[in-house]
Amino acid sequence: MKFSDFIRKEAIRPRLEATEKEDVIREMATALMEAGEIAEENFDSIVQAIMKREELGSTGIGRGVAVPHTKHPTVNKLCGAVAVSEGGVDFESLDGEKVHLLFLLVSPPDRPGDHLRALENISRQLRDDSFCRFLKQSSTSEDIWQLLEEADNNQFGS
Repeated sequence: MKFSDFIRKEAIRPRLEATEKEDVIREMATALMEAGEIAEENFDSIVQAIMKREELGSTGIGRGVAVPHTKHPTVNKLCGAVAVSEGGVDFESLDGEKVHLLFLLVSPPDRPGDHLRALENISRQLRDDSFCRFLKQSSTSEDIWQLLEEADNNQFGS
């Protein structure tokens, strides 16, 4: 699965404004709503589902990365947003470090394979130090989109 299969270009936020975990999730979910991926009437329910998932254990996977995600019956296909936080966000990560790179995923409950493949793709790419460094340095949505396309075309060492 490629980033272009689930990340919406319109849901890329190169400069997150939020600094707290729930606010970050709300800002990223808003990006998906503005991109037409989630309906406004389902927004709060989706944010609550993501926060409930976070209570099970932080999706801050270490190395400055978090992948908040949930399955939700109101979406009919996997969708995702990407955000970069310059100052970092306390995500209660496994390594205690602040998070700078975030990928938010929402998928339908009846498509667990897509959800797992997207998580696998994200974690594989984020193990590549060059990819992470370029992503952190990206200042526009276009830069981030181009980087994701390069990753889709296996231009990184992962």
